[in-house]
Amino acid sequence: MSLKQKFENEIAAELKKKLGLGNIYQIPKIEKVVVNCGIGRLVSGEDKKSQKNQVLDEVSELLSLITGQKPRLNQAKKSIAGFKLRQGETIGLSVTLRGQRMYDFLERFLNLVLPQVRDFRGIPQKSVSQNGILNFGIKEHIVFPETMEKDFSRLYGLQITVVPQVRDRDQALELYQLMSFPFQR
Repeated sequence: MSLKQKFENEIAAELKKKLGLGNIYQIPKIEKVVVNCGIGRLVSGEDKKSQKNQVLDEVSELLSLITGQKPRLNQAKKSIAGFKLRQGETIGLSVTLRGQRMYDFLERFLNLVLPQVRDFRGIPQKSVSQNGILNFGIKEHIVFPETMEKDFSRLYGLQITVVPQVRDRDQALELYQLMSFPFQR
């Protein structure tokens, strides 16, 4: 049974009962998942332009493999002299997943990727914000099984953000628990 079917058939009913909700539209659910990879630190030196294009192509291919969706370029909103950053300069790539792709990604992430992360002891509960948003970083992209055949010149870190539709942090934690997110004890 896929994660989406499990949510619709079992988890939604259990959440409604546990939280004492009267309406099915009040049931907490995951709205979107954002996978982000920053390239700011990776590009420096004299051949900045050619190096940047190579890194952009590589990260774009990586995110496409992992998510099954073409990534979007993120530009700097303003110049910051201390970081040698100019307004409009590309600083990263991101993919926003919704619907079936989101559930497929979460299922692979929870069942295949997290068990392969070195020294993984669970997601810290402090990773969940007051709004219920879960942020989790992965230091090496090689834990994703899709990247095994490809040869990348560097190891790229990824940030995964899970955005739920909830009222508060407690509802989000309950949703994550029932969806089998491995939190630290």
